Amino acid sequence: MAGEHTLKRFDEELERLSATISEMGGLAESQLAQCLVALHERDTEVAEKVIVDDARVDALDEAVQEQTVKLLALRQPMAVDLRVILSSIKIAAALERIADYAKNTAKRTIVLTQSTPPTAAVAGIERLGRLVRAALKDVLDAFAQGDVAKAHAVWERDEEIDQVYTGLFRELLTYMMEDPRTITACTHLLFVAKNIERAGDHVTNIAELVSFRSTGRGFDEVRPKGSAAMYATGSTP
Repeated sequence: MAGEHTLKRFDEELERLSATISEMGGLAESQLAQCLVALHERDTEVAEKVIVDDARVDALDEAVQEQTVKLLALRQPMAVDLRVILSSIKIAAALERIADYAKNTAKRTIVLTQSTPPTAAVAGIERLGRLVRAALKDVLDAFAQGDVAKAHAVWERDEEIDQVYTGLFRELLTYMMEDPRTITACTHLLFVAKNIERAGDHVTNIAELVSFRSTGRGFDEVRPKGSAAMYATGSTP
């Protein structure tokens, strides 16, 4: 009887851990959506809310760390349970970074309200953002459902995100070369585009972790990449 009670308690703790990650994912998704609204509407109030709400994502990330440490220390999990716990730490870290990129985008948006960036370039950012938002929503669904096939479909879409980013990068450089007055605004948009593209990379990492949770491995193929890697600049301020 005691063994059954302990097992039930362990299952409940694992479910609570997954629920915390799902809540964190929902907040990260909202943050990404709202920073794009702020950019489109040139709305500093929305942008400032994104910046403030980043603390909520950070708090949930800390909760995941605490729950996983407790599970590892007290339960000494094996096999599938161990994979669930280890992947949870990494998924939470990826979601925290996505929210950080949304916060950074919101900060750039506030600065951009003081200039007039090219309308077509902003539209390109919004297209990139829609692709990443859709991928994030789908990978969170895949996580909740334990759906490896759906996670793999998200993983494959990273190539399209990279291609859109590369086209946007070149477009912004063209604006700057043709009209030096756009340099400041387009430079901020370059950072915004990189923020969103990097968020997309973390979505792809989550997709691989969904597979690892269920199968013990990621995806065997070489990850599809567009030519965006040519323009990798490391971390975004």
